Amino acid sequence: MMLLSVLQANASVMDVEANLRTIDDAAQRAAHAGAGLLLTPELFPVGYAPLRLHTELDPATLPGIRERLAGIARRHNIGLVYSLPAPAQDAPGHDDGAQPPRAEGAWNITATLLDATGNKVLNYAKVHLFGAEEHKAFVAAQEPPAVVDFNGIRTSMLICYDVEFPEAVRAAATRGAELLLVPTALSAGFDNVPQVLIRARALESQLNVAYANHSGHEDVYNFLGGSVVAGPDGSLLAAAGESAALLFAEVGTDSVKAARDEVPYLRERRPELYKEWEH
Repeated sequence: MMLLSVLQANASVMDVEANLRTIDDAAQRAAHAGAGLLLTPELFPVGYAPLRLHTELDPATLPGIRERLAGIARRHNIGLVYSLPAPAQDAPGHDDGAQPPRAEGAWNITATLLDATGNKVLNYAKVHLFGAEEHKAFVAAQEPPAVVDFNGIRTSMLICYDVEFPEAVRAAATRGAELLLVPTALSAGFDNVPQVLIRARALESQLNVAYANHSGHEDVYNFLGGSVVAGPDGSLLAAAGESAALLFAEVGTDSVKAARDEVPYLRERRPELYKEWEH
């Protein structure tokens, strides 16, 4: 078992110093409580404002921000998930006709998992972009979610809108994930995503899902809050309201194994048949 912490907070757009102070404070409190990992929201170190980031953020500052985040993990001896823009790594071209050609300087939205020594152990780039602003400022990635062993738990990541697609969560689960970490930036008015959909994703793929959202107002966005941690039986392990919060939940492998033994969704899937149905 591992004690997991989830930060829900209000970021200041383009105020990296203020946002890193918020993460540092949360990491200190989480580590003091015995947590092995702190999950933070989507693009939190720079604030969620896709078009402003596209025009104002100097990519040369990103390595320094990443090193400071690694320093926070090391200083508090805690794992850390953060989300930042990063240069797009995919080959130039189109994504199923939905994306414009990759331009020089194109960015993905990414999430990075650091261990308690500040070393990177997992990286993920967002596959499903949401809304006009994200599509203007970023390009969609194509790589599936990878899985690593983190503190004895098979761990994977998605970002925000990705988790709303059952295929993305199932891809992590079929690769062995027992814990899915999801930085997000969910606007007010979409209450059913954390309250219904996240729990359904956890239940149908029988894994723990931790979902960290912003709170308050940033740029043109009003955020819902509502961060949650759901267990592999769909149970609610932790939930936040609208305002800033630091959630804690115990996650582990025993509950995942029990859920998968009781109802063998993953073993009894028929993917070859589903492919035929899609024609």
